[in-house]
Amino acid sequence: MTTAVRVSGELVKEAKIYSKIDKRSITGQIEHWARIGKCAEENPDLTYSLIKEILIGVAELDQGELSEYKFG
Repeated sequence: MTTAVRVSGELVKEAKIYSKIDKRSITGQIEHWARIGKCAEENPDLTYSLIKEILIGVAELDQGELSEYKFG
């Protein structure tokens, strides 16, 4: 489901810059920031790096990429 949302011009301007770095659309970049922010609010003790690794792991699972975790 797609919904139109108003965001500030400044946010769009920044998203345009960052989207080029990560090869995302501007919408994709804002959605990425929203996912990171949501996860950070729900898990305030996690670092950005750990949040990003968790989201990468979830995306890999969604694509069927499974591997056994090796401790140590």
